[in-house]
Amino acid sequence: QGQLVESGGGRVQPGGSLRLTCAATGNIFSEYIMGWYRQAPGKQRELVASVTPRGIANFAAFVRGRFTSSRVNAENTMSLQMNNLGIDDTATYYCNRTAVPTLPWGPGTQVIVSS
Repeated sequence: QGQLVESGGGRVQPGGSLRLTCAATGNIFSEYIMGWYRQAPGKQRELVASVTPRGIANFAAFVRGRFTSSRVNAENTMSLQMNNLGIDDTATYYCNRTAVPTLPWGPGTQVIVSS
């Protein structure tokens, strides 16, 4: 079973941008729809975006138009470009396949949007 590691988080001001990266090890990536999830303090984890193996991305309404996502199957990586970030985007971001059972969750990468 592979592992997932997220990176690229940080602190930005409202309106700023960040680019997150998901790196997968093991043969767990190329055949699955992969998702970006986030969990804000005190809230449940929610799906932000999903990307099919062929690179078709879908986004939750609350990020549509601000976030984009892509993947490179040969490198087992996926990215999430986040633009025009707002305070409500503050959360820890994770990647995982959208199918159940999910893979073991990685450590996530924290995004803090604050002025």
